[in-house]
Amino acid sequence: MGHSEEYQKLEGKIFTKSFFILLSVVLLGFYFVGVRYVKGIGAVSNMSDGYPWGIWITYDVATGTAIACGGYAVAILVYIRNRMQYHPMIRSAILTSMFGYGLAGFSVMVDLGRPWNAYNFFIPSKWQANSAMFEVALCVMAYSTVLILEFLPAILTSIEKSKWDRMNAIRNWLHPKIAPDKKTMEDKLEMVRLGAAWLNPRLNKVLIFFIVLGITLPTMHQSSLGSLLLIASTKLHPLWHTGFLPLLFLLNCVFIGYAIAILESIISSYSFKRPFEIEELSGLAGLIPFVTVIWLTVVIGDLSYRGQIHAALKGDFYSGWFMTEFLLVACGSLILFVKKARKSARWLFISASMIVLGGALYRFNVYLIGFNPGQGWRYFPSFAEVMITVGIVALEILGYKVFVALFPVLPNMDLHGAHKKKGHAKKHKGSEAEKHLPAGEAHAH
Repeated sequence: MGHSEEYQKLEGKIFTKSFFILLSVVLLGFYFVGVRYVKGIGAVSNMSDGYPWGIWITYDVATGTAIACGGYAVAILVYIRNRMQYHPMIRSAILTSMFGYGLAGFSVMVDLGRPWNAYNFFIPSKWQANSAMFEVALCVMAYSTVLILEFLPAILTSIEKSKWDRMNAIRNWLHPKIAPDKKTMEDKLEMVRLGAAWLNPRLNKVLIFFIVLGITLPTMHQSSLGSLLLIASTKLHPLWHTGFLPLLFLLNCVFIGYAIAILESIISSYSFKRPFEIEELSGLAGLIPFVTVIWLTVVIGDLSYRGQIHAALKGDFYSGWFMTEFLLVACGSLILFVKKARKSARWLFISASMIVLGGALYRFNVYLIGFNPGQGWRYFPSFAEVMITVGIVALEILGYKVFVALFPVLPNMDLHGAHKKKGHAKKHKGSEAEKHLPAGEAHAH
């Protein structure tokens, strides 16, 4: 998937202060996961028969997979629209998608009331092919596997070029009686390196087939996440219940994917003290308003067709949440229509944050806030539920920090900087040469 020189590892220590802060949050979240499996789901959750899913499904699956669509959105841009200038951004986008989808699958296992029956999913005779939930589960599992395979070249390249400094450091740290023999260890590591060198080019030859799957699968299951709520016609508020739910969810994941790719780049550049990728981010930002305008047009047109415009402007609890989501997406997109704003890291961050928050709130509104199973049912997440979700998010961030330090994931700024300088030099050289041309020739040139 491209030349390995396009990417580089993050230089510096892995075990920093932020690493241990994130690790403590992860451990707290997984403590409650342990309590859930020991004492049952009722010990940590406020879910009920009226609210069979809470923030675990609402955020970790319905919203989290949309936030993890950066790889999907960038892949469409690179491989479908052939914008190869964005190719250096693809690995970091795939990495965030890999963690997002993998942990979404994990959260489903926490959410299941009878997780010991999950093996039935792997028995075809138990499948319910007419179920939208089955299609979502199948696609999420398949897409998670595809993301791992798409990221595998980064791991193989790192193994192939590694000097095994960390392995030698671990060996030296161990007690002499349990430390492996140096010659034996070096021989085994060399075999691993040769294996990676053999597999890497062969995997790259067939990777295009996995890329096609990586674009097809999210298109299927993101729309199916909207289809799940079509049957809840009496429980989902009319502001959000529409036959366009599959289309709205698909468009929603695309503009969230581009916005989260911008946020991931800006936050990682700021945190790791790297130059901002303004040129690439400006190009991504220019695409977002066109997708959001389609989404907003479908929303307004659908509300008008169903006679629900008055409900959106009513000023009650539900219209307040609807207008918040709508205005966040609309105002964030409006900023990106200004060319100067697309060249500013600060405005890119502000607009992308508004779009991600508005898009995520839309999914929260559909799955939780606008969902009303009837009188007598109430739901508010418990502390343990919140901490499990926070722990999963912390694990995503922690995994990203570790992986960018171990594997070549981030764009090689030295390479791109050299290309940009070379391009500027050519332009400058051309302009200098024009000064020495006769007036007619300079004009023709």
